[in-house]
Amino acid sequence: SVNIGRIAGTAIRIHITFLLFLIWIWGASYVSGGAAAAWSGLAFMLLLFLCVLAHEFGHIFTARAFGVQTPDVTLLPIGGVARLQRIPEKPVQELLVALAGPAVNVAIVAVLWLVGVRFPEAADDSNRILHSGFWPKILLVNVFLAGFNLLPAFPMDGGRVLRALLAMKLPYAKATRAAASVGQLMAIAFGLFGLSNGAPMLLFIALFVWIGAEAEAVQVAERAALKGVPVRDAMLTDFRSLRADDTLGHAA
Repeated sequence: SVNIGRIAGTAIRIHITFLLFLIWIWGASYVSGGAAAAWSGLAFMLLLFLCVLAHEFGHIFTARAFGVQTPDVTLLPIGGVARLQRIPEKPVQELLVALAGPAVNVAIVAVLWLVGVRFPEAADDSNRILHSGFWPKILLVNVFLAGFNLLPAFPMDGGRVLRALLAMKLPYAKATRAAASVGQLMAIAFGLFGLSNGAPMLLFIALFVWIGAEAEAVQVAERAALKGVPVRDAMLTDFRSLRADDTLGHAA
């Protein structure tokens, strides 16, 4: 990824695949509709990812309010990833950090609505985005970003919301495993629906959700297992001396 600057002390990084994605969007739009469509498509994608960046900074500023440092945020073709140095300790804090991102998208929708942007009228809902204007597209995409991120599955914000709610009653590791299991059930549902309807994107999302849920559960379980282990138990204290002319075989 490439560092393109900083906002309020957090580095903004763009992954190389995101740059390739923008080039592909421009080329595909140019082939289908000429130069005007190409630049319009590129402008739409850039504004879309500005909305994604605003979403991530909702998480970042809320996390900072609870003393959690945020070194960087990386933009990928599938969205943004804000890196927090640690998960907020209290479930209520994690709940607020998780909800802050979708709340930004809801705020963007509210502002666009107040200035007169409306959802497009279309006979077929599946074609709404394709047949709508520039700003109605932005309105719809922010509704999608808020709704999709609130699905109760890791690594989406909804998985963290569910974990925070469960952690108010359960140990943190158990709450994480339960939330991860819900997410993996959703991944199976996405995968089956994608297979039966010929939707490869849903298969990709299913894999993404499954891996993200399992990784989160394993990471938290390891952290819980090591939490009470003092440093002295992990230190190497039994040493052997070697001479400069000893063989590697002797060292082994």
